[in-house]
Amino acid sequence: MLPSLTSILSRLRLKHMQLLVAIEDHGSLHKAARAISISQPGATKVLQEIEVSIGMLLFERTSKGIVANEAGRCVTRYSRLICNDIAHMREEITGLIEGAGGHIAVGAVMGAMPLLTKAVHELRKEQPSLSIEIFEDNSGNLMNQLAQGRLDLALCRPAMGHKLSATDSLPLSDEPIAVVTHIQHPLARIKRLNFSKLASYPWIFYTANMPMRRAIERELQQSGLEPIQPSLETASAVATIMLLQQDPSLVAALPEDVARFFAQNQLVALLDIDITPSMGDCNIVKRQDAQLTPAAHLLISRLYLNIGKTYDPDNWQG
Repeated sequence: MLPSLTSILSRLRLKHMQLLVAIEDHGSLHKAARAISISQPGATKVLQEIEVSIGMLLFERTSKGIVANEAGRCVTRYSRLICNDIAHMREEITGLIEGAGGHIAVGAVMGAMPLLTKAVHELRKEQPSLSIEIFEDNSGNLMNQLAQGRLDLALCRPAMGHKLSATDSLPLSDEPIAVVTHIQHPLARIKRLNFSKLASYPWIFYTANMPMRRAIERELQQSGLEPIQPSLETASAVATIMLLQQDPSLVAALPEDVARFFAQNQLVALLDIDITPSMGDCNIVKRQDAQLTPAAHLLISRLYLNIGKTYDPDNWQG
């Protein structure tokens, strides 16, 4: 039988939670013990105390080490949230004392990166002591990281993630798509292209079942064309650009803002082709139970200012 909440609260300590997070981060009890400055026998004892406090085994002991079971992963996830909230508390107090500063961990899908990096650049000119971590990933992974407390904010499509915890979101912008090639590609200077002319060239596709991949496949279907078998697949904008440089025959799709940035720097050519579908709206997402720091509110305000909107903290929607 699971101990009462009062019993768990009286027994669990922050050191316990630190160890759980360290085990997940470092993959072994030995490395976790070293990370939080205790001996391995001490870590073993702390782990036993945690399991007694919860009233069940949280880890499977194997010849290769310890592996968290489902309950262990659950307890670790909430331990990380608590540790992160305490870190945010300290950062917010530091900001209050210094009148600035603080830390934000924010993740974004590829298409939101130009908007995010512009906002970060402008914000840091006003708040030079602000520390900002930026992560790029797909929406599903960003939503998972948000639920685990690794991120304060995510710029992504919430519907693509596994709803591990309740979230709030604000609309940000849609993500139109552009088709790009090497600047010396035969189609680079042709006006009014259609997908039938692109179908005969080798493509770099985004990974399967992702919105950008589905959007291009939908456009091909609407044009009456057979699906293109991708020559290459990658979720990396950098890999896409480098592959285009190395093989000028390739064609690729990128979020429009990203594509325009690379085109302005003469790294790709934007093809003159209409693409009706976009990847859908990108939102600013936070955990529903998370209290945003003043620095996070400043970043959201800057993001909204750059798209011509006014940020109202009361407009978050669950």
